[in-house]
This record gives sequence, structure tokens and C-alpha cells, in this order.
Amino acid sequence: MTLAPAWSTLPGFPGADPAAGLAGGALIGLAAALVLIGLGRIAGVSGLAARAFGLADDGPPRGMAVLFILGLPLGAGLVYALTGLGLGAVADWPYLLVAGVLVGLGTRLGSGCTSGHGVCGIGRLSARSIVATIVFICTGMVTVAVLDMLKVAG
Repeated sequence: MTLAPAWSTLPGFPGADPAAGLAGGALIGLAAALVLIGLGRIAGVSGLAARAFGLADDGPPRGMAVLFILGLPLGAGLVYALTGLGLGAVADWPYLLVAGVLVGLGTRLGSGCTSGHGVCGIGRLSARSIVATIVFICTGMVTVAVLDMLKVAG
């Protein structure tokens, strides 16, 4: 019998893997640093998506933004093909579509998303990004609590 380190599980979250989360967070931070160093811009995914879909005129060349956005699902598919690791339980498509539209509207209204504000903005100690991150995390927590209370399927 092997004993896992105490940090390898989270109480109340039997499927959680903190080591994988730590590795993923380090890779996200590395990617954000490379974009900042290489392009001189923060790695805001909502801004890249806006540029890719022609909703923004500033930012990296549109072709690069399109390739970045296409790389997100393609990269996930590659990981799945190579490792067999999938998403687990995923919400039904109607919920995903509504959630995607709401998140898109929120990122436009809030001038950024979790990657722009939460990763890059907090790393630069931006007060606006710190407030934005607190607001969207609290909003997410309240939304999950309300949907759970209403027994909305997901």
C-alpha cells in the first residue's frame, strides 16, 4: 500500500489532482510570460478571440489570433488522443452555449477575462484586474450556489 502525500487530494473533491493543477498553472504562467516577452502584450484570450473574429482592430495580426484560438481545442484534442484523458462530466450543449454567450458578454463588458485580468493583470499588480478577478470569482460562486439550489442540470 502506498500512501499519497497529504497535498495529493483535496477534502470534498475526490477527483481533484492538485499536482496536475500546479503543473497546469505553471504552464499557463509560462505561456503568459512568453507572450508578454515575445509580443510585448498580455495573453488575454478574450482579446485574442475578439481579434480572431474581427471584433477588435488592435492586437496581434489576425492570422496569429485565429491560430491561437484554433489551437485551444486542437491542443485539448491532441492531449486526449495521446493520453486518453478527457473532460469527465460535461454540461449539456444548451447550457454550454448559453454559458459561452454570457461569458463572452461579460468579458466585453469587463474589458477582459480570467487570462487577461486573473493571470496577467494580477501578476502586474493591476488594481483594476484584482477587482475584476474578485468580482468574477464571487459571481461564479454565487451562480453555482444558485443553480445548485435550483437543481438546474448541468
